[in-house]
Amino acid sequence: MIRRFSGLRAGRGPRGPGASLTPRARRIIRLNNGFQLLFNLLWWMPVFYAYQREAGLSDGQIFGIQSIYYIAFCLFEIPTGLVADRIGARNCLRAGAVVMTAANLAPVLSPSYTGFLVHFLAIAAGRSLTSGAASAYLYDGLAAEGAGEHYLKAEGQARALGLAAKVLCWPLVGPLMALAHPTPYLLSAASAAGSLVCAVVLPRHVAPAGRDRAGQPARGGLTFLRDAGTALRCVWATPWLALLMVQGVAVFTLSRICQVNLFQPVLLDHGIPEGSHGGVLAAMTVAEAVASARPQWLGSRLSPVAWVSLLSLAMAAALAGSTLGGPWTVIALLCVFAAVTGFAYPLQRKLVNDAIPAGAPRATLLSVESIVDRAVCALAAVAAGAYLSAGRLDALLWHSAVVTGVVMLVLQLVLRRVPGRPRKPQAGEPVPELVTTAGNP
Repeated sequence: MIRRFSGLRAGRGPRGPGASLTPRARRIIRLNNGFQLLFNLLWWMPVFYAYQREAGLSDGQIFGIQSIYYIAFCLFEIPTGLVADRIGARNCLRAGAVVMTAANLAPVLSPSYTGFLVHFLAIAAGRSLTSGAASAYLYDGLAAEGAGEHYLKAEGQARALGLAAKVLCWPLVGPLMALAHPTPYLLSAASAAGSLVCAVVLPRHVAPAGRDRAGQPARGGLTFLRDAGTALRCVWATPWLALLMVQGVAVFTLSRICQVNLFQPVLLDHGIPEGSHGGVLAAMTVAEAVASARPQWLGSRLSPVAWVSLLSLAMAAALAGSTLGGPWTVIALLCVFAAVTGFAYPLQRKLVNDAIPAGAPRATLLSVESIVDRAVCALAAVAAGAYLSAGRLDALLWHSAVVTGVVMLVLQLVLRRVPGRPRKPQAGEPVPELVTTAGNP
């Protein structure tokens, strides 16, 4: 039986922050916040497109590297999810932080096509090690402490704090580059090294699926291949989970392609100078951080599944609308896009985690979701490069909106008929709660 999604809190104030949290649970949340903030603090994000152009790379090479990155991410996700369920999520977080530190040094040592290719391949490896492991560690760790209802709050706050750090740091990238050109990559490496410290001191009691609390393999433990088979059989036997993973593709692909691949081309196409890009990205990040920390603002009239589809459509509409206005309209719509993304991510993550059956290899299943997301992103990056090379950026954004609309409509029709769909509360029955992110971290 699929666990019912903790729905939106209706007509009641938020609980006290941490009223039912044990000291160990609070420590898990604090260290997870630090890890997520530092691991994802990529100082080079606002300028990497222009940085690579200055290094002599063409648009075709830049977007080609991005497509290779997404494909590599898919390939790396296959073993790393299995590894996380076998050796422990905490060890995977440590390994990911080490790889990410080295990855950010590659462009400094070799500012060339080869250097940037190695950089993104290493980032794919580092992020794949942590993508499923981080969420699985937090989810299982809080559940072990009897604080599972705080998962959404912790997930949203970690994301909000990480975004807030970017707001403070990204506007400084331009001035720092003027002092030393490779500064964004050096600072990113230092941040990744800081995330390693957080991973090292994470509590040991959180054990992956199939292990005891000491982190040792349970008797009769499965091999890697059997773990993979178990995860795939779980997806096949749980159509609700499979469809929720597909639903999340739109959110991930739109946010990734816009905020990473198309952010600078869109601004440059509207005459917004490169020196302002850090400030624009900071403004977008403020909008996303506020929304990530307040999913309860969405209300309870719609189910969480319907909200994710609606938010996906809003993201696509904001991108398409950016083709119709001037620079300030574009900046405003990009901020709206970022805010909608902030609402959507915690909801989608909670939906998928709640849909995973008890005892299933959680990190492996979350890696399966990530594989699907990155596979679609790889295709989208190739298409984006082709559109940009042909000077058809506006057509790309409009076509993306149309495809998103069709996919979300079909998916909602299918989701209404799939077995395992959570039922709506009957009249007089209390509305289940979505743990809000109100309160301090």
